[in-house]
Amino acid sequence: MSEIKILIEGYAKQIANGWLASSTVTLIKASNKNIIVDPGCNGEKLIAALIKENLKVGDIDFVLLTHNHLDHTLLAGIFPNARVLTTEEMYKNDNQILHNNKIPETDLEIIQTTGHAGEHCSLVVPTEKGVYVVAGDVFWYVDGEAEIADAEKIDDAHPAEVDMTKLIESRKKILEIADWIIPGHGKMFKVKK
Repeated sequence: MSEIKILIEGYAKQIANGWLASSTVTLIKASNKNIIVDPGCNGEKLIAALIKENLKVGDIDFVLLTHNHLDHTLLAGIFPNARVLTTEEMYKNDNQILHNNKIPETDLEIIQTTGHAGEHCSLVVPTEKGVYVVAGDVFWYVDGEAEIADAEKIDDAHPAEVDMTKLIESRKKILEIADWIIPGHGKMFKVKK
């Protein structure tokens, strides 16, 4: 079974001239592989979190990017030995191949969850404690301890270019699968069944 740990809880706060934001960074250990989902953009916090786990950047085997926004992707290149995956493809240096919706050599499934972005995906992680879905910005922001029980609840933080119809469908898909959801920004929450 896989192990999952949030290395950095993502944050997003509007400030006078933009945003102070970086994504949630999640570490998964599966089949003797170290996987990072959305390395974010705060290098100091990421290196400190890896050190706490007795890991170096060279110990990471895969990096999954849920979508192409810089607050999720900026640090993807710091892992010299990692293969980087997006919704459809995987790169190791300049070698690009398709991945068939799996992180290679693991049982981890990548699911398409469009709406926030056209290329958005999420990761399904079965563990002994239940099924976790690392949802990226399908659940963009969770305020405090709030739990999302209604897929159609719309928060004000989503940008205007979001396709809300597709986003709601993606939320419904994740809520069907997950026991726990790790959003792109904010606290992990348990799904009420």
